Amino acid sequence: MDKNFALIGASGYIAPRHLQAIKKTNNNLVAALDRFDSVGIMDSYFPDADFFVETERFDRHIEKLKYDKGINLDYVSICTPNYLHDAHIRMALRRGADAICEKPLVINPWNLDALQKMEKESGQRVWSILQLRLHKSIIDLKKEVDAAPKNKIFDIDLTYLTSRGNWYYTSWKGDDSKSGGIATNIGVHFYDMLSWIFGDVKENIVHVQTHDRASGYLEFERARVRWFLSINYELLPQEIKAKGQRTYRSITIEGEELEFSGGFTDLHTRVYEGILDGNGYGLEDTRQAIEIVHEIRHSMPIGAKGDYHPFAKKSLAKHPFEKEIL
Repeated sequence: MDKNFALIGASGYIAPRHLQAIKKTNNNLVAALDRFDSVGIMDSYFPDADFFVETERFDRHIEKLKYDKGINLDYVSICTPNYLHDAHIRMALRRGADAICEKPLVINPWNLDALQKMEKESGQRVWSILQLRLHKSIIDLKKEVDAAPKNKIFDIDLTYLTSRGNWYYTSWKGDDSKSGGIATNIGVHFYDMLSWIFGDVKENIVHVQTHDRASGYLEFERARVRWFLSINYELLPQEIKAKGQRTYRSITIEGEELEFSGGFTDLHTRVYEGILDGNGYGLEDTRQAIEIVHEIRHSMPIGAKGDYHPFAKKSLAKHPFEKEIL
């Protein structure tokens, strides 16, 4: 039987992947919510879905569907800013629906504990989008690691540069209290992938943490990872700039590059398929990555000391909104 979905955050960058996943899994979107009304993309998927810009009217509509038309909500997909995830998940559970939420699921580890209590009380589930676990290259890597001698520790360099313009610092993404900072906002999916493959964290050191970059060292049960994340265009390799590209992603394992530049298009749909089959990624699956980014956010950077990523020594940049002192 088709399931009934609602979508919160319909104007967001990632919302089309959720709309596509709902459509491709042959389900129905009954309502969507966003404070911004630039949601014409909905016409390509669910033109008949009701749309609201006020939370109160959206909430009333969901209730009226239930009591006036006998339409029950099965799932609420959440694509809102990071700091609103917790509240919107709670809204879904109170409405008797499972929540499917983008990452990071929550900003703080203790939010997971509270949501687990709500799951138990409501009988509903909270699901996360951990799509890298379904990427073929990542699955193959996990198989390789699992087959290696148990005492083998892998040396890894992770570099992710995804340049952003000045708009970033005006938006919620540039507010660490709302986004969680660089490591949370653009790195949490990598930390989940590393946790899934290499086990529990043993050490978490931060070397650099500013408005446009973060870098550090993570030691897992089976890996030593030097990582560097940035949104600064100037840090991109020249060959990437020459191609007109604004993103650079590299993971080297024992000196060999892991190829996973493509293969992302249908991963959200596959995550949805797993959830609908009862095999999705729940609250506990997200815990270690949430704990990692929380610790990074509250750590004092030590500078380029010890085992650090080569990019950690690159010159720091001024905040684009910093005024010159004359």
